[in-house]
Amino acid sequence: MLIGEVARRSGVSARMLRHYESLGLVRPSGRTGSGYREYSEDDIRRIFHVESLRTLGLSLREIARALEDPGFTPSALVGDLVHRTRERIAAETELLTRLRRIDAAEPGCWDDVLRTVALLQALGSKSAGTRQRAALSADEPPVPVEALAEAALGETDPNVAGALRWALARSGGRGAELLAEGLGSPAAAVRERAVRALAEIPGEEAAGLLRDALAGPDVLVRGQAALALGSRGVADGIPVLIDMIAEGRNDTDAADALSVLAAEDATAEEIASRLVERLAGTSAGAPARGRLTQALADIPGTTASRALVELSHDEDRAVALTAAYLLQLRGHDGGS
Repeated sequence: MLIGEVARRSGVSARMLRHYESLGLVRPSGRTGSGYREYSEDDIRRIFHVESLRTLGLSLREIARALEDPGFTPSALVGDLVHRTRERIAAETELLTRLRRIDAAEPGCWDDVLRTVALLQALGSKSAGTRQRAALSADEPPVPVEALAEAALGETDPNVAGALRWALARSGGRGAELLAEGLGSPAAAVRERAVRALAEIPGEEAAGLLRDALAGPDVLVRGQAALALGSRGVADGIPVLIDMIAEGRNDTDAADALSVLAAEDATAEEIASRLVERLAGTSAGAPARGRLTQALADIPGTTASRALVELSHDEDRAVALTAAYLLQLRGHDGGS
């Protein structure tokens, strides 16, 4: 079979077939009387072998070795190909992500594109100062919210993290939705960063995600969600806030959140009742009972006042003294 016919049947151009011959990959078995290349069935089979190996990403040098070296084993080469392919996919994925983020910024001109690229690069800098400056200037031009959310979930420097949360809160859009993915992360640190960022995003969507976080397995995430909801006047986190006080986890902030929620009379009575119930629990030790008693200080209403009167006679002297002092502050004489 002459080279033209081989090219038509194999899909490999005559020029490439000549290139294969120059490299010693595929040599025609014979020549016609006029000197034209003539390929046998074995030659054509070898062409298809070369093309098959090319589809795996092998170089022509690697293909020659695979076909010529009888001692060659493919396992090491295939493993290397897998590694190289993964690296290429990662690089292409990173490029695609960057292009999508630039597109989301809706650049009006190439100067906008260049500024957005510079900000995205700055968010990934090894310098905390550079990352912080990028976050603080994220609205000139606007950095895509996806990039801000990704940076916020991965940031370990507290100052940079604060700047990123601030930028996310200002960005609007899909910030809460993107941070929700962080709440489901297997890494506890990422879950905590997600809930801290959600705490600063206004709106019902963020509040709903914070409510969901109250039922999560991570005590730190539950606590941050309860504090954030408390600052919004949402009472769903009251049980978690009381747990924090009893367990001594950020108990001062938890008590402050309860006092904010107690501005509503009905909520104040609920909080006082729950605190009294926890105080009566057998699992509450002396330090915990002291913190729970102190938490009644800023809870108005008759339930809290009655509880403090009873506690002023508690067998634990520290609890009794704390309750008596709080009664004085409330203008109560402590009598029954």
